[in-house]
Amino acid sequence: MAGALAVVVLVAGGAAVAVVQRDRPEVVHGAATAPPWQRPGVDRLDARAAAAGLENVWGRDLAMHVHTHLSITVDGEPVVVPGDIGHDADASFAAEIHTHDTTGIVHVESPTRQRFVLGQLFTEWDVALDATSIGSLGADDGYRLHAFVGGGEYEGDPAGIPLGDFERIDLVLAPSDETVTAPAAYVWPDEYR
Repeated sequence: MAGALAVVVLVAGGAAVAVVQRDRPEVVHGAATAPPWQRPGVDRLDARAAAAGLENVWGRDLAMHVHTHLSITVDGEPVVVPGDIGHDADASFAAEIHTHDTTGIVHVESPTRQRFVLGQLFTEWDVALDATSIGSLGADDGYRLHAFVGGGEYEGDPAGIPLGDFERIDLVLAPSDETVTAPAAYVWPDEYR
């Protein structure tokens, strides 16, 4: 059961120590099935970045620095985009695409100017994204995935949406019979203006 607790007793130096562990969300094809979707552990940052075709650019000169805002709504509830996807300041790791906090602001920092897409963030995050689903939630569950870019509906696979500077990307997974409109425009904090 997701969210259940387990107590593990470890013996260290002759003393028993109880450690409380939470069960991890059920995983299907390497992606958590339903929100909340946590960021991969620090020990997996490099592997997840490589799976997304990204590399560690920590400390390198940058030719490109882009900020995109991502919001996700599932069945009317906002989903938190975790901080530190592809980023760990303590270990000096920053993939070209990463987050710092839970605002939904996605940072693209690269030593070369190139096209980066939303699917790379999701691969790095280890959450499935395709034309019909997020995680394992989608058409088979009676939902329809709607993607909006800058408030306008995006036709096609949202994994291919380019990450543009001050662009707004909204993913809404709603019952297939529900009428969906774009969420309210994101108001950028002053430090980004």
